Formats: sequence, structure tokens, C-alpha cells
Amino acid sequence: MRIGNLDGRLVILTGSGALDVERASGGRFGSDPQAVYRRWAEFTAWAAAADHADAQPFDAGLLGAPAPAPRQAFGIGLNYRDHAAESGLAVPDQLSVFTKFPSCITGPYGEVELPPGGHTDWEVELVAVIGPEAWHVAEADGWSHIAGLCAGQDISERILQMGSKPPQFSMGKSFPGFGPTGPWLVTRDEFTDPDDLELGCAINGEDVQKSRTSNLIVSVPQLVATSRASASCGSASSPCLTGDRGRSDQEGAAGRERAERPGQPQQRPQPGRDVGDPGQADRIRRPAAVVKHHPDAGQQ
Repeated sequence: MRIGNLDGRLVILTGSGALDVERASGGRFGSDPQAVYRRWAEFTAWAAAADHADAQPFDAGLLGAPAPAPRQAFGIGLNYRDHAAESGLAVPDQLSVFTKFPSCITGPYGEVELPPGGHTDWEVELVAVIGPEAWHVAEADGWSHIAGLCAGQDISERILQMGSKPPQFSMGKSFPGFGPTGPWLVTRDEFTDPDDLELGCAINGEDVQKSRTSNLIVSVPQLVATSRASASCGSASSPCLTGDRGRSDQEGAAGRERAERPGQPQQRPQPGRDVGDPGQADRIRRPAAVVKHHPDAGQQ
């Protein structure tokens, strides 16, 4: 099942279009996309039998963040084996957890204004949204607390982030629009193997990041079981960015980001580096990111 936020309204996305949940349920569920996570088991039971006859074609440009107002948003740094090896860094002994303020979370389309005089960086991420409340959860039960997955970008302004001692990760990662997510939430049952997903990023049609979630040092269910973040995610749905600098490639189908400055030639960003060095670019355009299965399972 694919859950979306269409112009601020909760929808189920089907092959024939978008089904407005409030209307289709006769008001049993409201229009607020965030509120559904507090009633996740009840909602999914209803959705499994819902009549999709009233699904309507929709404008994808109106899609917003699938979980637009989480109580908390956590990220895990250096959580891909290939990234650690590429960086010449040892695999960390403990989780490196940072936060992104929920106010930075936005949808898959639009523009992100870059802070002036900064050094803005981007990294494609897997986003896992908590559904049923998670507290003292066994690893074997970790996936049962995930409502679904989507793609995202962890945008960071590195000068502010690294300018103080200790670094201020949350400040540099939480400017308005610095947490694009979407284009929709895909429930776990849609994936052949949710622990082996292809994730990537392309800029102007050029693939620049590539990896699989099977390369995660700490898997999604392990994060739910071991991360302190899971203790307070609760049922209000918290996007948890499960990797840092997740070099990846959805065979060209992942989040595409472009930096432009009117009247000047485009500057091509480098993977995991700047899209906003001083004098280069002042905004990012962000077409949708897409989560994709293992190749034998098709695209999500």
C-alpha cells in the first residue's frame, strides 16, 4: 500500500489515482496525513478492504511529506559499510545519533533556499516512519513498528554544523526545507526484502550516489530495538533517517536535485559535497525521490 499527502489531505495511491481517505471512510478517518499514524492498525485494517472505485487522477506536484509533522526526527551517522570504507573510517562501535528539527521536513517537490555564505551538502537517505509506539522492542519485532518507508534527503549546511565545539549537527541540518521526503510512504508488505533495498540519487540525470540497505551497519529493525530514538518516537510517526551519506543508485530513479543560479552556468555538485558553496548556487530544486525494491521486485 502507498500512503500519500496530497495537498494536505491523506490519500491512498492506487494504479488509478488517489483515494481521499476521509471521504472514502465516511469520516471514520480524518484528512490529516499525520494523524493516521496514531491509529495505524485500525487504518491499515480498513484500507485493506477499502473500495478504490473513487480514486481520482492527481497532480504529483501537490504531493507533500507523507509524515509532515512528526514529533521527532532522528538520523544515524556513518551507517553504511561502503561509506565508512570509502571515507577511510573504522566502523563505529556505537550509534552516532543526530536530530533534524521536524520544522525542516517537507515534501518531494519544490525549492530549498540555501543559507547565504554557507556550504550546503546533500545526502540521499532511507526514511523509516514509526507507526505503532516503540519502547523496549526486540529486534525480531522491529519491522512491526515501521509504518512504511520512503526516500529522503539529509541537507546540511556544514559551516554552521561544524563551526562550534562540539559541532551543532541539528542546527546545520534543520533550515527550512532541509528534510525533503516522499513521494509517498510504501508499506513493508510491498517489498520482497525490506532489508535489501536499492537507494540512490541522480543530479541532472547523472547518478551520483549508490548503495543498498543490506550495507547498513545497523539495520532498520536493529535501530528500532537499540536506538534511544525509538523510545520516544511513539505513535505520532517519526521519520528516522537511517544512514548518513548513503551513496546509492536507484538505477537512475532516486531523488534528483539541481542547483541553479539565474543567469549563470550550472555548477555540477560532487557526491556528498556542496550544492551551495559561496558564489555558486542559492537554491535547490527537488523533484521527487523514489524508493525502489530489489531489481526482481519492481519499483516502489
